[in-house]
Formats: sequence, structure tokens, C-alpha cells
Amino acid sequence: MKREVVITADGSSTIHLPDWNEQYHSKHGAIQEAYHVFIKHGLQYFYTENIKDELESISILEIGFGTGLNAFITFLEAEKLNIKTNYVGVEAYPVSSEEITLLNYAKELKAEENETVFKALHDVTWNEKHDITPLFSIEKQKKFFAEIKDEDVFNIIYFDAFGARVQPELWTEPIFESMYKALKKNGVLVTYAAKGSVRRAMQAVGFTVQRLEGPPGKREMLRGIK
Repeated sequence: MKREVVITADGSSTIHLPDWNEQYHSKHGAIQEAYHVFIKHGLQYFYTENIKDELESISILEIGFGTGLNAFITFLEAEKLNIKTNYVGVEAYPVSSEEITLLNYAKELKAEENETVFKALHDVTWNEKHDITPLFSIEKQKKFFAEIKDEDVFNIIYFDAFGARVQPELWTEPIFESMYKALKKNGVLVTYAAKGSVRRAMQAVGFTVQRLEGPPGKREMLRGIK
């Protein structure tokens, strides 16, 4: 399938798939979407709600590691929050090294001093845990989402799969059931999606679902709580 790196409305890059008319991030702004959906309503929300429990660490599962943008921003935020973060990114079709060199996230995030970290997120071997810094570890798992069998492991899930328009099988009750099982009690799943069928699938497997204001270009997004 043809793939091309393009610039989104906030100046940050993403990968566009012309055959599907789909991209890895919102065309209205890749960085803006990542911060709004996954950091503000995921990481920061969970941290604020649970800080009273004297959290020692946070475990995050990303559904669709893709360009590594969400992982990189999470690394930056974990350093600010000073909390140990264990990050697992699942991806069946890794981005190529050539495409990675065209992504401008460190520059657009004004985090050029951490360009080596962004590179390391992609360079580390798959299916092994790696300590990037004392506060941030990552394990990239090369497999399909349906193969996830974890139970009571994660505090937060970033559900960032391609949209239901092009891959409806990724937004079904069986997938969300495995997500629900993978979360610990009070765990949070956040996604840019807001379709009624997605909300109902999440509710059917046990999530308490909140409809929230969406990122630029989207009216709503969803957050599910276990």
C-alpha cells in the first residue's frame, strides 16, 4: 500500500495512506490530537485521579505504536511528572526507518535535546523491554491486536487504531473485551473515536463511557473507565 509523509495543520508530520484516504494522525494536527486525547484525557487524567494513592509507576498500553508520537510525548510528560512509566506499544506493521527520518516531532515539540530518545524508541529491538531512562521503559510488541491476552496489567490504554471506516474489525466487542481485561481496576481507555457503535461496544464489555470534547477537527472523543 502506498504511504507518504505529510504535514498536518499544526505543522507536525504524519503518514498518509492514499488508498484508504486515512492517516496515522489527525490532518488537523498530529501533535494537538495526541496531547488532547492521550495526554490530557488519558495520562494526566489518570495521574490526577490517582495521585492520592501515591503512585509509584504507571503502565500504559498503546494500540497502534505507529510513528512513535504518542510514546515520545508520553516520555516527555513522564519526565515532567517525575513518575516511572512502563510503556508497551503493539504494532503489526512497523513504520520504516526511512519514514522515521522524515518525522519532525522533536523539532515541533521543541524537544531537539531528546531527538536521540525518539530515535531510540524506534531502534530498540522488538518484543523485549528496554529502559530508555530511569523513568521510562518501553516494550514494542510486534503482533495483531487480537493476540493481546494480558489481564490486570495496565493503568491506561491509548486506543489509536486506524478508524472503523477502514478497519471495522478493530472496533468490536471482542477487541474491547480484551482491552477491559488488560486494564487494572480504575484503569482508563482513551480514543479519538466517538461513533455510537464504538461507544456501545465499550459499554457492552463493562466500561463506563464518557463522551468528551474532541481534539481540533472532531466534536467528541471517548474515555472508558474500568
